[in-house]
Amino acid sequence: MRLAYAALVFVLSALAAACSPSEAPGRANAQDGSHGADGLDRQAVIPKQAGDSYYVSAAQMVARRAESLPTRRAKNVILFVGDGMGVSTVTAARIYAGQKRGKDGESYRLAMETLPHLALSKTYAHDGQVSDSAATGTAMVAGVKSPLRTLGVTQAASFGNCASAAGNGTDTIFEIAETAGLATGIISTARITHATPASTYAESASRNWEDDSDFRGEADGCVDIARQLVEWPAGDGLEIAMGGGRRHFFTEDTEDPEADGKTGRRRDGNDLAQAWTRITPDHRVVFGLPGFEATDFDSETRVLGLFQDSHMQYELDRAEDPMGEPSLAQMTRAAITRLSREEDGYLLMVEGGRIDHAHHGTNAARALEDTDALDQAVKAALDMTDPADTLIIVTADHSHTMTLAGYPPRGNPILGKVQYPTGALARAADGKPYTTLGYMNGPGAACAGQADPSEPCARPDLTDTDTTARDYRQQALVPMPSETHAGEDVPIFARGPGARLV
Repeated sequence: MRLAYAALVFVLSALAAACSPSEAPGRANAQDGSHGADGLDRQAVIPKQAGDSYYVSAAQMVARRAESLPTRRAKNVILFVGDGMGVSTVTAARIYAGQKRGKDGESYRLAMETLPHLALSKTYAHDGQVSDSAATGTAMVAGVKSPLRTLGVTQAASFGNCASAAGNGTDTIFEIAETAGLATGIISTARITHATPASTYAESASRNWEDDSDFRGEADGCVDIARQLVEWPAGDGLEIAMGGGRRHFFTEDTEDPEADGKTGRRRDGNDLAQAWTRITPDHRVVFGLPGFEATDFDSETRVLGLFQDSHMQYELDRAEDPMGEPSLAQMTRAAITRLSREEDGYLLMVEGGRIDHAHHGTNAARALEDTDALDQAVKAALDMTDPADTLIIVTADHSHTMTLAGYPPRGNPILGKVQYPTGALARAADGKPYTTLGYMNGPGAACAGQADPSEPCARPDLTDTDTTARDYRQQALVPMPSETHAGEDVPIFARGPGARLV
């Protein structure tokens, strides 16, 4: 599957039967289904964006492939998204994970790399050669390419223009699954209102409108993203949603249960955490690791887990959180346990959201550790599910500018300085050592933060620098306050019913 916006149509094909792109769009309109040899009696649907040019192109592509590769339908689908996990990140994380475990890093295999089907996905947005996570998230779950920084809308909408979203929304695969009676869940180490998880349930002309305090100008009258999660009208709503972002659910008068001196950001007086608990007696809000561990996920409880004021901790820092946080693997196991109670099947998204944030800081150590944490969540899902009925997809929304270079010998520490086979440090033309990992741009650049940009600057000498330290920022070429996304294709790994369509 070469195109990211084919993802929705592809998953629809795996879950049920793909709708014809020539049929008129509607709000998840049900069509006659069939009871196949796989025992699944499901109806195909026509999402309201079915007439969008990107959707039509993707539907035709998937239909042609499905005709030549007939496959069983999936009862369950788990979509793993490594935010910013491009090919270079997968490669570096493979070596990192192997070396961390005392193995040969170069020949090590990540759990995601054991999935038998592999493809590449284009990630450009409707109006961007290099995309952001809102547009790519929308592509993955709604089957269309949208403008940068928008969520759940088609190419006809405009960023920041509230009115432009009206009539240009989409039916995401999560809405379709809920309408069909499946259980649904979203997990992220970022805020649960952040771009990728929000793409599953929100329609917004701006990814920044996470609560009502973010609205400006034309945003008046729009519904903020956190409120859209709690008031999501699809089916009977999400069974499970866990991540960070408490501040977007609490009011300005609500004290954060873990962070002294912090309150929520909502100005409308609507405490959405309380609103969640009022939906049904089974709805529960969970804070901290103790609350997570006290929750019986093998029950009808519907969990909104809010484990940080903003994003969750990086994996390297998680143990230092005084209140504690569940790992991504723990949350994945809990979600699968909860969603598996639905006999008709389930749809789950799991995002390693902080891989991206570490890359933005040119901090490879945290980016690779969080990639390994995502991979452990993939392993947990592989161990808990049956490939005969569960489709697992592991992919990324975009890449980053990190590269591996410099002829390091095999076994050289992936976070270390490049050495010659003799053990001596390799040196660049300026006579200074350099690392295997580097970035095209970002805060690690030699001239970053220089008071007078007209003054000459030189690359720092790394001879006595511990480049494997978790706080070390890899060197970059172009000085920027935040490293940028990269535009190359990203990998897709797949296993289970429909994986051959990848």
